[in-house]
Amino acid sequence: MYIQNGEWDIILKVRFGRYVKTETWKSLRFLIISLLVLFAIIPAVIMEAVVLTSYEKRAVEVRTAEIQNQCTILCNQLSQGGYPKVVTTEAMNAEITQLSNIYNGRVLLIDQAYYILKDTYDMDEGKRIVSGDVTGCMSGKGTTYYDSKNRYIEVTSPIMDAAKEKVIGVMLVSVSTDSIAESKGVLGGKANVVAVVAVIIALVLAIGLGFLMVRPFQRITRRIEAVTEGYHADYLHENAYTETKILSEAFNKMLGRLKAQDDSRQEFVSNVSHELKTPLTSMKVLADSLLIQENVPTELYREFMGDLSEEIERENKIINDLLSLVKMDKTASNMNIQSVSMNELVEKILKRLRPIATKQNVEVVYQSFRPVTAEIDEVKLSLAITNLVENAIKYNSEGGWVHVTLNADHKFCNIEVADSGIGIAQEETEHIFERFYRVDKSHSREIGGTGLGLSIARNAVVMHRGAIKVFSQPGEGTTFTIRIPLVYVAPERG
Repeated sequence: MYIQNGEWDIILKVRFGRYVKTETWKSLRFLIISLLVLFAIIPAVIMEAVVLTSYEKRAVEVRTAEIQNQCTILCNQLSQGGYPKVVTTEAMNAEITQLSNIYNGRVLLIDQAYYILKDTYDMDEGKRIVSGDVTGCMSGKGTTYYDSKNRYIEVTSPIMDAAKEKVIGVMLVSVSTDSIAESKGVLGGKANVVAVVAVIIALVLAIGLGFLMVRPFQRITRRIEAVTEGYHADYLHENAYTETKILSEAFNKMLGRLKAQDDSRQEFVSNVSHELKTPLTSMKVLADSLLIQENVPTELYREFMGDLSEEIERENKIINDLLSLVKMDKTASNMNIQSVSMNELVEKILKRLRPIATKQNVEVVYQSFRPVTAEIDEVKLSLAITNLVENAIKYNSEGGWVHVTLNADHKFCNIEVADSGIGIAQEETEHIFERFYRVDKSHSREIGGTGLGLSIARNAVVMHRGAIKVFSQPGEGTTFTIRIPLVYVAPERG
């Protein structure tokens, strides 16, 4: 299967389309910028939340500690002054009122019977209070509570008797935290300003980095576009990132294969033109020779017509082989797979070819080690085996031999075709499966070879997901081996 000039652009766009399109670069650049901006916003938001939460927690702790200290001092004074009588004194009332004013809060003094003796708000004096915190404080342990929703701090502190042995009352202080909330709001506003500035800086940097990071891919795009316009572009060497390095290596491998295939295509077209032109040239020479002569003798006429028939047959064989190759290329995905007895198939092929071997005085020996059944396209694989055996006969020496062996294991069928022919040099074996390649061009033309038989054989074997190999030494003969799966494995459809 050869690649035409116009197909390069299609192949490159299919394999590298996600890198070639300009819209892709815009999307990639937008993605990079978005990610960088996002990475700037997220830390800023997290930092703001952490700072504000930490500030609120610390401010509440400090305010609570201050109130507890003040409560402890007042409770000691109440205890020493003789609670609850001291509550009515002017000096103590002034201190309690001062505490309430300083912290913008409410102070309650409660006796042992849970009655409110003093309320700085003058709302609940004389009433009884039932509270878990007050009850707990009566056992001798003060409590603290912060309500973030309603924004207040509540502190209870026990009032001991003069001997410090018994709780005779409780001081309950409720303080508003509006000032903390206001400070938190101011701090939050400043944090938002810092976050916005950080995002703007990140956006500017992201745009610059976005263009910078995409630049290697843009260079790759331009190089690929250059290749789609011709085949003379240099290989890629973009090693800016691991991704560009991997992409460059993959592209270079593909470009190398495409160039090799393009060279092979050009050589193939040249060979086809030459092979088709040679018989036509011979026929024209023979026909012109007959035309310029008058009263051509019957014997000469018959000789020339015989030569013309041979050249027509040669042309016909070349065309048939070319059609076989083209048909294989186009029907590679349309195999007619059936379960076939390989023993019967090989025997049938050898039966057709033995007359040719007898004429060449070549002995054909067939050896089968066991019954073998495989899933194959009988027509295509028969063509491959026929070409190998026919070549072994035609390129053999008189009195030589051809050994055909059939064997199998649990997974593969193995066919071996060995001959006692002239052999092939090591440097030649690398090219014998190429189209129109001949080891001995003059000898090939004498026996009617087209140079397509081995290429047809290889294509047929590869279509069966198998392998074909050659082992040869000049003067010691040649051995071809075919190895195909017993169970056909269909190729994946892309």
